[in-house]
Amino acid sequence: MLPLNTPNVLTVVRILLVPVLVAALLVKAPQGSSVAAVVFAAAALTDTLDGYLARSRDIVTTFGKVMDPIADKLLIAAALISLVSLDRVAAWVAMVIIAREVAVTGLRAVAGQQGVVISASPFGKAKTVSQVAAVLALIAAPDPSALWVLALVWLAVALTVLSGLDYFLGFRRRMDEARAAPVAAAPK
Repeated sequence: MLPLNTPNVLTVVRILLVPVLVAALLVKAPQGSSVAAVVFAAAALTDTLDGYLARSRDIVTTFGKVMDPIADKLLIAAALISLVSLDRVAAWVAMVIIAREVAVTGLRAVAGQQGVVISASPFGKAKTVSQVAAVLALIAAPDPSALWVLALVWLAVALTVLSGLDYFLGFRRRMDEARAAPVAAAPK
């Protein structure tokens, strides 16, 4: 059963905003991009707010640990796929970002099965901020090929790749530590 607390409700709201975002982007409406930008910004804000509330009120739940990153990935992936279909961003950009998100999610699942927790790193948090900024710019900017928009997109791609490498290297290090720990603790 879903533990009903404010952070979990915000996570569910973020998931429910995904189809609203896609509809706002893809339906030909006079203010569609403006509505999409507001919806995306609100959804991104719920990510910051739910994490802060869960930690500050000590109400972190298993539901939140699992669904919060899924909600984030759904939001970014849906926005990028929609933006590709609108020719506002290159398909390879969306594929690099989405592939990294899927790979790191899988990595965390494998680590979790081994009893190893891979928490979000500062690099991962910077990646998230850069992705949100790039997607918001691609949605809201009158010219998605403007130099400043392209700079945000390139920054997001670079941080996405680098943070992915950081997670994979960290995973290997943590798994090596986990394998060595029982051997080091064994009596002689």
